[in-house]
Amino acid sequence: MRKIPVLEIFGPTIQGEGMVIGQKTMFVRTAGCDYSCSWCDSKFTWDGSEKESIQMMEPQKIVDALFEKGDGRFQHVTISGGNPGLLAQLNTLVDLLHENKVKVALETQGSRWQKWFTKIDDLTISPKPPSSGMTTNFETLDFIIRSLEEKQQGNFSLKVVIFEKGDLQYAINIHKRYPDVELFLQVGNDDLETVEQDKLLPYLLEKYERLVDLVMNNSELNDVRVLPQLHTYLWGNKRGV
Repeated sequence: MRKIPVLEIFGPTIQGEGMVIGQKTMFVRTAGCDYSCSWCDSKFTWDGSEKESIQMMEPQKIVDALFEKGDGRFQHVTISGGNPGLLAQLNTLVDLLHENKVKVALETQGSRWQKWFTKIDDLTISPKPPSSGMTTNFETLDFIIRSLEEKQQGNFSLKVVIFEKGDLQYAINIHKRYPDVELFLQVGNDDLETVEQDKLLPYLLEKYERLVDLVMNNSELNDVRVLPQLHTYLWGNKRGV
């Protein structure tokens, strides 16, 4: 059985992003990514800075660690990264969690297809806008969205993080390309250094208000949801919460 590269297992906490924002959940953070977004808030998963912290874990060991840390206080697990969509071996972990009556959420940028995506209860596809410095492969993304529309057993949605106006136009194009898929717009956090919450929170609220205003005044975005990064409002840039 192929092992899974794990950097963090923590919780329970709340999901701060996407379609299940506010959901009580445990987190499994995997290592490795095929992107290197300019504003990534988890560069440590792919830049080598925490290479020594990666644990190669069997799926059952991950489940055991979740139940030990969660201590009966969860029924939902979020698999994050990096890009967990790179890991074919996550299929076994998803099955084990379902056998234990635990729902599973996962977010990926839509750069790689895995057959087990269709088993995910809450799947977020988050293609990266121009400010990331990455280029979307729409042939791959089209295949993923089409496959999910045909076969997805749980829920899935699209999410675009907005840092600048060019990102908003990208989100509009995504919305037009996949009009039947629920779309979430989320304000981006470009201040990853500030520790003092009394300084960070007003800045984040101002950015969120600015995005809300832009969306409210745009007739092409009448059927979207505009989200903050909720966890940053509570804990700022702190990890493991």
